[in-house]
Amino acid sequence: MSHDPDLVSETKMWFKKAAADLRAAEHDLLASPPLLEDSLFHCQQTVEKAMKGFLVWHDCPFRKTHSLEEIGEQCLEIDPALKPLVDLAVPLTQYAWAFRYPGQPEEPTREEVEEARALARRVYEALLAPLPNAVRQ
Repeated sequence: MSHDPDLVSETKMWFKKAAADLRAAEHDLLASPPLLEDSLFHCQQTVEKAMKGFLVWHDCPFRKTHSLEEIGEQCLEIDPALKPLVDLAVPLTQYAWAFRYPGQPEEPTREEVEEARALARRVYEALLAPLPNAVRQ
């Protein structure tokens, strides 16, 4: 089946950016000392961009926001089976701004970061899996 090349290209770009954020989250953990706060930011960005890529593929417009709850609700309108994963991902929203400025909460634990990274990977893979191969190449 042939797909609109512009739609394939735009969707691929969102997932490519999401994959780069996931890679950055992983790379931040290899730094000495690990960049835990930055890793969490990239985990949130991975999920946000994967959700937006999923919405792009389904021709569902979205507004400019970091709210994973808002974007996730739109994803659920397309695939309600994603609800457990979206519910788990919503708390990652805070990492779009938490730790980004002075006076923020205490540094996160490595365990917190590892859990967020694993969740970001799960969301990325779950949103990409039902899409055609043309998007994944």
